[in-house]
Amino acid sequence: MADIGRINKLVVKHIVADGALLDGGGDGDVLLPGKYVSKRCRAGDRLQVFIYADRGKRLLATLKTPFAQVGQVARLQVVATSAAGAYLAWGLDHDLFVPDREQQVPMEKGTFEVVFVFLDERTRRVTASSRLDRFLGLSPPEYGGNDVVDLFICEQTKLGYTAVVDNAHWGIIYQNEVFQEMRPGQKLKGYIQSVRPDHKIDLRLQQTGTQGLDTVANSILQTITDRGGRLTVSDKSPPEEIYALFGVSKKRFKKAVGALYKRRLVTLSAGGIRLSKKPG
Repeated sequence: MADIGRINKLVVKHIVADGALLDGGGDGDVLLPGKYVSKRCRAGDRLQVFIYADRGKRLLATLKTPFAQVGQVARLQVVATSAAGAYLAWGLDHDLFVPDREQQVPMEKGTFEVVFVFLDERTRRVTASSRLDRFLGLSPPEYGGNDVVDLFICEQTKLGYTAVVDNAHWGIIYQNEVFQEMRPGQKLKGYIQSVRPDHKIDLRLQQTGTQGLDTVANSILQTITDRGGRLTVSDKSPPEEIYALFGVSKKRFKKAVGALYKRRLVTLSAGGIRLSKKPG
């Protein structure tokens, strides 16, 4: 069956006057319009396409990749509104529809909105909603400390930044954990700090414990090596200078340098850090 609202790999069945018919399995044929069909395309070819349904519920394919697929969160611009709802630009020839009932607050043309993309089972149309709570946190989060997750930054609050975790849960990055520029719509890797009893997730942008410390320590060690065995940055340096070099807080930097010192890999002085012997 064709997976509507997502990227599929489908086999070409026939070349027809208005394009190519792809094998959608139990969903029947899927039309790839002629403008996407190359002269070299033949029956039996396997194509990677995005599948969607038009207003008549007919399945169509495109070689374009949308900014978001079904089951994903995205920050998209409103390009038009009507009495029925709003329309978002999402990288395809047709816009993504947000019904009026799926808007947390009324959308206005030109604004950017964070939405969840889903499949309307009744119409078979790929649809969006800004009522994120309808789609997030539907099952208990099963994470352990320091697990790596995909984050989507939603908005800044007094506490820090809210984020969607793996397109499935709500999380928060507290302000004291933020040591880099953040913006709504940003996608990045993060780490689980803890899962609270209410299933809300506390997040970090850097690993903690031995594993994370080794990552920072190895980065410092490699930088010292690349710079001839000496680094003028030390625990007395401004936090901004440390972050510019290693992308971590001064506290994390000091812990990593301390670990290197305990292993006798570096020596410390007022002028900076030196290699005490070749690593490894």
